[in-house]
Amino acid sequence: MTDFNFDGRVAVITGAGRGMGRGYALLLAARGASVVVNDLGGSIAGVGADMSTAETVVSEIRIAGGIAIADGTDVSQDNGGQSLIDATIETFGRVDIVINNAGIMRWAGFPKADVANLRAHLDVHVTGSFNVARAAWPHMVDQRYGRIVDTTSAGMFGLPNNLSYATAKGGVVGMTRSLATAGAPHNILVNLIAPAAVTRMGGAAPNSEPPTSGPMSPDRVAPMVAFLSHETCSVTGEIYAAGFGRFQRIFLATTPGYVHERDDGEPPTIEDIAANWSVINNETGYSVPADLIAWSEAFMQHLPPTER
Repeated sequence: MTDFNFDGRVAVITGAGRGMGRGYALLLAARGASVVVNDLGGSIAGVGADMSTAETVVSEIRIAGGIAIADGTDVSQDNGGQSLIDATIETFGRVDIVINNAGIMRWAGFPKADVANLRAHLDVHVTGSFNVARAAWPHMVDQRYGRIVDTTSAGMFGLPNNLSYATAKGGVVGMTRSLATAGAPHNILVNLIAPAAVTRMGGAAPNSEPPTSGPMSPDRVAPMVAFLSHETCSVTGEIYAAGFGRFQRIFLATTPGYVHERDDGEPPTIEDIAANWSVINNETGYSVPADLIAWSEAFMQHLPPTER
């Protein structure tokens, strides 16, 4: 079996002071990576800052014999990602892995969830991930190597009171899929993790300490994230869920659908849609498009070449 080590690799992990990010940082450091532990140290809602949050994890890594530095940059700010990557390059001279894990949660349903609530989530989850990836990208292109793992959530499937969170996590999916197409020629692979564990943001009782080991802890998610961060990983643009001992793939798929073709050339009507509703929704023979181009080619394959 392959020994999955990260000797010589440098990993930047946002939101690494607690929960999921801490689990990722400890595992990668234990396997040889030099780790930049980024965490603003704020509340679940993203309020406040405390550098000791990141420093505590760095101390854990160093005590265990690993290499790490702490960073308290707010990656949601315009220059946050650049500042984080600049500090990484200054200390370690390269960046090989980015794990965008920083996030906030402000529970609110609709229409209680207002624009400020939505923007706060987009700023951290989407803009924060964008900022760090964008700053690391030129270095990865130059070295023709990079691994980026963005964080989505099963929350995007829908939950009444997490509208803004789910919206942001869905946005991260679109961003990651596009980055995967841009990165492929440069050996930059970009994937998504949908983690499941009991953390501050993930179901822990208020004022209680979330588990750091056991079946509901982040260390049951970390192996999947580490694999997606490893040089032997070959997939890109994919979504994986992990937690509680289960690992699975989540994917976007299309049904074969209904093709409206009439000899008289009449356009489709509402009645045609209604009459073929079961065909449109039939999942038999579904396909999984690799990107927009692949979807377009499949979607229009019934047309003559001159009309595509």
